[in-house]
Amino acid sequence: MQFNQSQAIYLQIADYICDQVQLGELKTEEKVPSVRELAVRLEVNPNTVMRSYEHLQQQGIIYTRRGLGYYISPDALQKLAGDRRQQFLEEELPSFFHKMYLLGIELDELKGRYDAYRAAKQQQ
Repeated sequence: MQFNQSQAIYLQIADYICDQVQLGELKTEEKVPSVRELAVRLEVNPNTVMRSYEHLQQQGIIYTRRGLGYYISPDALQKLAGDRRQQFLEEELPSFFHKMYLLGIELDELKGRYDAYRAAKQQQ
């Protein structure tokens, strides 16, 4: 995993876990990697992973089973879809539209590129 400087590492790890849920690589009620296991895999401090898991637990994406570890919440996929969609529409899309406007990019050009992207993803 490549970390960027613009966001806290624990949030980037939380996003990584959320991506895994949305891609179906982590499923409802499935155990997530242990704190130590993920810390070794990502080459970060276990405290950073723990902070990510606490953040995800507060968001209702994961929950803990005492003595067993962390698991994906039953409604994690629905919660993520709603929360991430809302965040994108409110925070990222206005900036994206502004850049489109400045660069003179029309929606039909964008649609063609998006359709090609979707087709490539569906073939994977």
